Amino acid sequence: MSSPLSRPIKKAVFPVAGLGTRFLPATKAMPKEMLTVVDRPLIQLAVDEAREAGIEHFIFVTGRNKAVIEDHFDKQYELESTLRKRGKSAELDLLEEDLPAAGQTSFTRQQEPLGLGHAIWCARELVGNEPFAVLLPDMVMHARPSCMAQMVETYHQRGGGNVVAVEEVPWEQVSRYGVVSAHDWEDNHFMIDRMVEKPRREDAPSNLIISGRYILQPEIFDMLATATPGAGGEIQITDAMIRLMGHQPFHGLAYKGTTYDCGDKVGFLAANIAFGLEREDIGHAFREALKRVIASHGGFIGWNAAPSLTELLEKMKAEMKDAQPEITADADPGKAA
Repeated sequence: MSSPLSRPIKKAVFPVAGLGTRFLPATKAMPKEMLTVVDRPLIQLAVDEAREAGIEHFIFVTGRNKAVIEDHFDKQYELESTLRKRGKSAELDLLEEDLPAAGQTSFTRQQEPLGLGHAIWCARELVGNEPFAVLLPDMVMHARPSCMAQMVETYHQRGGGNVVAVEEVPWEQVSRYGVVSAHDWEDNHFMIDRMVEKPRREDAPSNLIISGRYILQPEIFDMLATATPGAGGEIQITDAMIRLMGHQPFHGLAYKGTTYDCGDKVGFLAANIAFGLEREDIGHAFREALKRVIASHGGFIGWNAAPSLTELLEKMKAEMKDAQPEITADADPGKAA
């Protein structure tokens, strides 16, 4: 008989109630989750990831002015009719592939901005008494198989329980995140015996941070129901997980892939570059355009970029230098590719 802590993961919660103030004015009238990486909204990328992991029920915790997210996961009869009349079968097929089946989406409201833990608690009636996944759409995980698919595999390998995705950050950044300690490593997953929310560097048990993907048992709702406000006056999911850790096992997964924090402008730009370069339809032309941009800036990165963006562009700069060693700041950008 299987353990109640190892039941299959069929539901996922997507907290999408945030205001997106770091992207104003773009998010004044449009949810930040509808910002696109190339041509796919952030929320669609998160749903794609969950689907690959076998998720069948998608639960969105929304706020005011988020109705467009619900519209995105609904049929658009006028648009589909127009595409059909114009013979745009490829576009019609794409819309059909992205559309969840009837009854697979649910929406609830977080009426007050009381933190991530509170947002997850708002989904309690829709989740019910079964384990579930949580995906933060701001955090775009670029991985094959997807981050959540890797987490579900770890969940089964470890016999269930709770699983969080983690990644390493420089030690000077640990005070920004929830941090875990690790022991009993097997490949790239491990047991967690301690969590600390936004510790000082000297108090951090490691430089492994929780990076926006969770598999949680339903007992987390009991912890959230009695939680008191933590950092920033909000209900913190990390605080609830710390309490649940006294009763259930927690595992960490250093997933194989790259995280782009699309709640940050540089991370968002880096994600667009990474995903754009991989696209069969635009990748080559996009790469050539980026080479011209780099050449027009003297052949070097002339702005303060995040490591992920710097790495991508530095690699392209090196490729360009090998192909065109004579390029200088005065070179004709149109001939730099």
